[in-house]
Amino acid sequence: MGTMYQLLTDSACDLPLATLKEKDVGIVSFHFEVEGQQLTDDMGASYDIEQFYAQIKQGVMPNTAQINIGEYVNFFKPYVEAGTPIVYVGFSGGLSGSLSSATQAKAILLEDHPAAVIEVIDTLAASAGEGRLVLEAIRLRDAGTPLAELVAWLNANKLRLQQWFTVDSLDYLYHGGRVSRTAATLGTLLNIKPLLDVDPAGKLRMVGKVRARKKALSALAEKLLEALTSDPTQPLLIATSGDWPAAETVRDLVLAKAPDANIQIGPIGLTIASHTGFGCVAAFVMGAAERQ
Repeated sequence: MGTMYQLLTDSACDLPLATLKEKDVGIVSFHFEVEGQQLTDDMGASYDIEQFYAQIKQGVMPNTAQINIGEYVNFFKPYVEAGTPIVYVGFSGGLSGSLSSATQAKAILLEDHPAAVIEVIDTLAASAGEGRLVLEAIRLRDAGTPLAELVAWLNANKLRLQQWFTVDSLDYLYHGGRVSRTAATLGTLLNIKPLLDVDPAGKLRMVGKVRARKKALSALAEKLLEALTSDPTQPLLIATSGDWPAAETVRDLVLAKAPDANIQIGPIGLTIASHTGFGCVAAFVMGAAERQ
């Protein structure tokens, strides 16, 4: 069924590329540099993600670059010129300047095309959390929801998205300016495994510390089970930067108590994995209440 608008997202949404293509969602790419190589995060089309995980496991620190205004103008322009309204479901403005670039690109395009409809949605989310909201946008579009209603629903419900994750080491989050040196040093010294989430402003925060990796994974499973009650049939996304057994542990802990849960495990893409390092495990679910 043809809808009268185009859904767009970016490469940090960590959904399978095949899903986005099949569901006709346009993608704009972040960039990153690893060991002097400038690369485009095209969601694995030109780069072996397992090779990348092996590099960060060895301690290689990649750098990421946000999507600039010009790239957003070029991304939006063909739709605007064709008269197609667009809804861009984007990476958290609390974690990257990319969303602000998208908003500025919108303003530039509206100067030449004042009648254009360009909706930029700050998901206040990252990785498959952003992807989880893209799935909601696809669900609404496929049900024939008009553009204004879809945008209103996403903005009204995006804070119900819960995003929980743990990392093996805080060094990468420190390197990327996401946690303080004190937090990173203490974590390493005490072998503390942090439990983190994304706050209502779309920024990372530490919400708990446990002494062992296994406990951190159990905590993720508990958070998922708690939120799952609001809609037991919803897709529940687990993502990892290379530690597949850990992701499967979380899945199995959830299935032990909710055997019918619809769980999808996928890779954390290059942009986010550059900031988490190897072995991040993240879990995403829509809860009943907004996150506080």
